[in-house]
Amino acid sequence: MPTNPDSPLARRVVAFAFLVSIFGLTLWVLSPFLAALAWAGILAYVTWPLHQRVCRQMPGRENLAALLMTLGVTATLLLPLLWVMFTVAADVVSASAIFRQIAAHGLPPLPAGVQGWPGGGWVVEQYQRIQADPAWVRAQIDALGLTNPAALKALAGGVGRNVAKFALAVFALFFLYRHGISVLAQFHGVATRWLGEAARGYIQAVGVTVRAVVFGIVLTALAQGILAGLGYWVAGVAAPALWGVITALVSLIPFVGPVVWIGLSLSLLANGETGAALGLFLWGALVVSWVDNLIRPLVISGPMRIPFLLVFLGVLGGLHAFGLIGLFLGPVLLAVSVAIWREWLGHARSD
Repeated sequence: MPTNPDSPLARRVVAFAFLVSIFGLTLWVLSPFLAALAWAGILAYVTWPLHQRVCRQMPGRENLAALLMTLGVTATLLLPLLWVMFTVAADVVSASAIFRQIAAHGLPPLPAGVQGWPGGGWVVEQYQRIQADPAWVRAQIDALGLTNPAALKALAGGVGRNVAKFALAVFALFFLYRHGISVLAQFHGVATRWLGEAARGYIQAVGVTVRAVVFGIVLTALAQGILAGLGYWVAGVAAPALWGVITALVSLIPFVGPVVWIGLSLSLLANGETGAALGLFLWGALVVSWVDNLIRPLVISGPMRIPFLLVFLGVLGGLHAFGLIGLFLGPVLLAVSVAIWREWLGHARSD
């Protein structure tokens, strides 16, 4: 039996299909820019109290206040990034030369004293086995890409794309400062219209989670990278800035940072620098890891009142699903899920 096109059900189906098509196509058009827009939103939210203070000092000059905040945030992020990029570029060149020398002439011999260490015989045996297979060593070095000009060009291209995304995020940041209150009010109105008063709790969960993740994960990783880089420099590790950046990036994933400084400590020990190796190991265990193991759980799980295990899984799952922006999206999604779950529990207990 044919459906009447003028019936209420048919009109609702058509309207629903139209809305799904429009919003789906809109997301498809914006999909290349969603990560940059998400970063702009995160930066705007985290720095919003400072923006409000600037607006109070400059009443009636919202455009100027937004411009000054945008320039300030850009300088705060860009100047350290430029310094790191130039330093890391020099260290990459140095590391590339070392790897080319190893690929051409093989691994250097171990210090003579290694044989007398506890378990030194096993270490020497494994090292000699690797040393006897120069093709495998060259394959591992080639996998790093530091001796391949094409890989280095691809890396430079990736840096260029990220610079473009950063520029777009900065451009969007100005408009979020300028119209953020209006955008948030509109979002709050739509969310309340569809979800009711429960939307307030969900929005609050998102805000608290973003702030906690920024301070608990990103700033903790930066602190670990700086402290570890200082330890590498004092211990005499080659390319300390490069290894410091690698430590900071690896430390974005909870409890993975020690892999870097433990590996470098073993490398120093293998080269006969026992004092430097022991000092770096103690610095990493007592200072660098203390930042990770104590501050991160308190800062993240405390404000959100959710178990740190869920935050940990949210970070890992978010990275796997969404890339770097998943550091925030993963915990945010879990925080909203916990808020919904607690609301359901509240209703269940009241019934």
